[in-house]
Amino acid sequence: MNVRARLAPLDENQTSSEAAEAEFGRAGAARILIVDDDERNLLALAEVLRDIADVVTASSGEQALRCLLKEQFAVIILDVLMPDMDGYETARLIRTREQSRDTPIIFLTAINKEDAHLLKGYDSGAVDYVFKPLQPLIVRSKVSVFVSLYQKTREIEEKAIVQQRLLSERLAAEQERTRAVEQLHEVEEFNELLLRSLPLALYTAETGSVALRRRFVAGNIAALTGFEGASLQSGAELWDERIHAEDRASANRAVSAERSVEFRWQHADGSYRYFLDQAIPLADGSSVAGSVRDVTEQHRLQEQLLQAQKLDALGKLTGGIAHDFNNLLASVLGGLNLIERRTALDEKSAQVLGMTRHAAMQGKELISRMLAFSRRQSLMPQSVSLHAVKEALEAMLAPVLGGLVVLNWDLSDDCWPVFVDQSQLELALMNLIINARDAMPGGGTIAVRATNQEIGDGDFGLSNGQYVNLSIIDTGAGIPPELLDKVMEPFFTTKDVGKGTGLGLSTAYGFARQSGGVLQLRSAMGTGTTIELWLPRAEAVTEVAAAGPAHDHGRSEALRGRKVLLVDDAPGVREITRAQLSDEGLDVTVAADGSEALSLLEAAPGRFDIIVTDFAMPSVSGLDVINFARSKRSSYPAVLVTGYADQAQLASRPADVPLLHKPCDRVALVAAIASALA
Repeated sequence: MNVRARLAPLDENQTSSEAAEAEFGRAGAARILIVDDDERNLLALAEVLRDIADVVTASSGEQALRCLLKEQFAVIILDVLMPDMDGYETARLIRTREQSRDTPIIFLTAINKEDAHLLKGYDSGAVDYVFKPLQPLIVRSKVSVFVSLYQKTREIEEKAIVQQRLLSERLAAEQERTRAVEQLHEVEEFNELLLRSLPLALYTAETGSVALRRRFVAGNIAALTGFEGASLQSGAELWDERIHAEDRASANRAVSAERSVEFRWQHADGSYRYFLDQAIPLADGSSVAGSVRDVTEQHRLQEQLLQAQKLDALGKLTGGIAHDFNNLLASVLGGLNLIERRTALDEKSAQVLGMTRHAAMQGKELISRMLAFSRRQSLMPQSVSLHAVKEALEAMLAPVLGGLVVLNWDLSDDCWPVFVDQSQLELALMNLIINARDAMPGGGTIAVRATNQEIGDGDFGLSNGQYVNLSIIDTGAGIPPELLDKVMEPFFTTKDVGKGTGLGLSTAYGFARQSGGVLQLRSAMGTGTTIELWLPRAEAVTEVAAAGPAHDHGRSEALRGRKVLLVDDAPGVREITRAQLSDEGLDVTVAADGSEALSLLEAAPGRFDIIVTDFAMPSVSGLDVINFARSKRSSYPAVLVTGYADQAQLASRPADVPLLHKPCDRVALVAAIASALA
């Protein structure tokens, strides 16, 4: 087999469409397949036809079929008589293939010129006959016709492919342009929707004027200001008139360089909003572009943060004061108890002592409120029914409210229980209701309403979950706007001197926060005040057992002679407590601080029956003392006393260590010692 046509490799710089065209051109090059078992005939025909087209020769039918699997031919010259597979059978097989079905076949014969043989050839797929001996002119003429027809067909197909490619490329370009236009429209619509959804408006202004005169060009000006855009576009008067008088000069200052300014602007609803105006000069030098954005919510959050930080700082301050003051009260009350126990007092002296004790107890109550505000009081939360709270408070509040103020409770039967310290909730409610009473000197109505609420997405700064909204609503005069941010600060009061401590709202606020809730305050002059306590829901109501007797008189005999290590860094408290315990028959050894206590325990771990220690001491805390003692002797009995401590720190104390809060009375201290020893 001789194949003179070869395919060139693909040029790396060709595009896919150009490569397809080149490939088609190579596939469309005219080729002639000559099939004959006589080598001489093959050479003769190849010589005659070589200038007409590329010639491929095959010496058998099988070889010819293999050539047709690889290439296309303009015409096939096929010898009729060949060994193994003659021309008729080869032609029939050629016609069965899709690729070569329409390829013209010229039969080559030397002997059979009868009609029967010619008909058989035509029936096998031949289109013409060439007879041996060959006449070159006739062979060239017949073959040239089919080669020309093949080339014309290929030219037409090639042009069709090129036209189809050009049409496809044009269509693709048009589709790309259409997509680009659609995407541009989508971006424009999205930007417009985005601008309309934001509290933002865009404007331009001329730089030549002394004061800035805005012309709004985009954004949702109606949502920003409450006025339709046409009202503001008609002139600068409406815009300028509604800028707060104190901010007008800075807000309308001419723009010579990039600037950002905040000012107050009166919304259509009458309220003042904070606007952030940012502008820059444009490249033409004769105009500026800027934006006006509503930052009222940002201002509100910043104010809330500053208020929270201020309250937290005040809370830490009051907590520190509470620690020192509780030590003083512990000394005073302990000393009064000792005087009362050890001295026979006449009636007048007993009266003076009672008044002194009453004053000290008022101080204790004041410190308790301060700790409540600073969220450092010790709480015992449990499931509490608001109906039970109502029953407990109604009897106490009736004489306090008088006949001019009506108290209405609105608690539904399905109101959820709350997870709080019941006594502190009752105290907070009593303070809030009394404050509401004081706001209505001429009488009015106080409503206490509870609703079940589901909180999500961090509303009010609370964790997601279920809460009870407990509202106290009065019909009083309301709180002036300039005082709303101050009323929850400790010791702030609008009452006359001596008529209020200023701790009612602040302690309720601290109680709510420490309980995992929040306090919200709303007020308007002339319409009254609403205070909302958001408290976490409890799963079920806990039944509280009745308290047992306050003091077992036989307890002192059981404790007599027991050895106590008393640790306190406050000398007055330490000595008063030592005297009280000694009066109960206990053998007391004192340590001035935690370090001295550790030395005593290290020297003789088994010397003491129980440790009574203050919590907050320099260097070594009361918990450190207890933990060291229990490293020497497991389950060492101990009682912990504190004037103030972080509840998170106290939570780490062992479960079997009783906790008392200063100032604690002698009966409670002795009971705690007996409980720890038991």
